[in-house]
Amino acid sequence: MKYGITTFQKSLLQWFSEEARDLPWRRSKDPYHIYLSEIILQQTRVAQGLPYFERFLTCFPTIETLAQADEHAVLKAWEGLGYYTRARNMHRTAGIIVEQYQGHFPDSPELLQLLPGIGKYTAGAIASIAFNKPVPVLDGNVKRVLARLDAIQDSIDTSSTEKLLWLRAGALTPSKKPGDFNQAMMELGARICVPKSPICDACPVQKHCEGYAQESQHKLPKRTPKKAVPHHEVVIAAIYKDGKYLIGKRPSEGFLGGLWEFPGGKIKSGENTTDALLRKCREELGITICVGGLVSIVKHAYTHFKVTLNVYRCTLVSGKIKPKFHTELHWVSPEEFEKFVFPKGNHKFLHLL
Repeated sequence: MKYGITTFQKSLLQWFSEEARDLPWRRSKDPYHIYLSEIILQQTRVAQGLPYFERFLTCFPTIETLAQADEHAVLKAWEGLGYYTRARNMHRTAGIIVEQYQGHFPDSPELLQLLPGIGKYTAGAIASIAFNKPVPVLDGNVKRVLARLDAIQDSIDTSSTEKLLWLRAGALTPSKKPGDFNQAMMELGARICVPKSPICDACPVQKHCEGYAQESQHKLPKRTPKKAVPHHEVVIAAIYKDGKYLIGKRPSEGFLGGLWEFPGGKIKSGENTTDALLRKCREELGITICVGGLVSIVKHAYTHFKVTLNVYRCTLVSGKIKPKFHTELHWVSPEEFEKFVFPKGNHKFLHLL
């Protein structure tokens, strides 16, 4: 490290005290608020996450109310954010905190990491911001800032570089105001040291930046090339009867666990959409259907793959419906859709039904 740590800390903290955004979770040292914000913002930008933060707190204003809620209510409040495992882990964590810690978050990052869904970064954020513990954080923004500050030429995606970055972050984190410092590092990455075209002229720590000195900041950080994202063609059967559609609840564990959906699945190689719909309804429900008109073709992206949903209106021909994959099945009218938690991809065609 070739920059003066004390001067760096002072410059960054001064900038943060003057320029920090007024965000609701910064108005309180309540660890529950900080925890919720960190979980929401792991895969969501601040502007998108704000209304979800407010909505979730309206539903569950304290860790106790979250612990007492049923899972469906938690997933409904989380609906639209995706990554529903995080919501379920929050629910489990709330129960543990109430039962084992009398409703108080542990202030130790080591203990925090024992809770479901809390990793090293989130534990560091809660411990430093809520409890003033001098522990570092390392999210995508901080990685980018550090890579440019030290002009790191290795890919930041490797475990060896990540270990180095954690050491760098730890060496920089001050004993006084560690929470403000960590938030300042994240704020710097989010607003100034942005991925493309960093705004170096407005950077409060420009003189400490080795990447800027070498004029290499636009080329950093370096990353391992990503593999091609898989794409799947999927069929969806909107089975219609007497003004209602058949929906099923996915198993709680696994991908999109606990959410409701319409029957369907991936199209196999060599299959057409009709054959795939007939097969999936036999496999999932034990029934024969008649495939009707196309409702919609929807494209949706998840973190590691993309899907095209081919949605068809269908009717039941024969067989007694039995849940072979879903834990529950219900016939619901379109007016009742809002009571259920659907994957985000489904929301793109629900209005057409």
